[in-house]
Amino acid sequence: MAKRKIEVFTSGCPVCQPTVDLVKKIACSNCEVIVFDLNKGCSTNQCREKAQQLNITRLPAVAVDGKLLECCKTGSISEEALRAAGVGKS
Repeated sequence: MAKRKIEVFTSGCPVCQPTVDLVKKIACSNCEVIVFDLNKGCSTNQCREKAQQLNITRLPAVAVDGKLLECCKTGSISEEALRAAGVGKS
C-alpha cells in the first residue's frame, strides 16, 4: 500500500508551527509528512513551483496526495479537516 503524502507549506515562522505540529501529531505510519519552508525555498525550487501549481495563496497550507485541503482556501486548518482528508488513517 502506498503511503499517503502530506505536504505542509509554511513560511518558516512561529505562526505556522502549530499546523506543522498538528499534522505530525496525527499522522500515522502510513503517512509521509513533508514540510516545505517557502521562505527558505528548496534546492530545486520544487516547493515554490508546487505551491504555485496548487494555487496556494495563504500559509500555512496542507495538501494531501497532491490536493490542497479546502480549509486552506478559505480558513484555518483544523484537526477535523486533516482527518477528513485521511491524515492519520492507516
